[in-house]
Amino acid sequence: MSIPLFLAQAQPAPGFDPSFFIMMGLLFVVFYFFIIRPQRKREDTRRAMINAVQKGDRIVTVGGIHATVLKVEETSILAEVDQNVKLRFEKNAVASVGPKEGA
Repeated sequence: MSIPLFLAQAQPAPGFDPSFFIMMGLLFVVFYFFIIRPQRKREDTRRAMINAVQKGDRIVTVGGIHATVLKVEETSILAEVDQNVKLRFEKNAVASVGPKEGA
């Protein structure tokens, strides 16, 4: 008795098939160059911007608050929002840094 042809072709071929590992490697390379690497670059740029904040810089927070930096500490920033209105922000809350006041 013989096996029908469509059943014989459905069985996996014996042996090692490297094409699966090649495809997984190519998929990882694509993910790295299109997702991981650009995200890491943006984060490095943002971290450098936050570390470069100095007294007198104009900042905008992630909440949309515009302020002038009065004091920079290790993890926070004291900023003046309006006359005699001072707020303390975490450095990670800074979305953008503009030119110094009066520049």
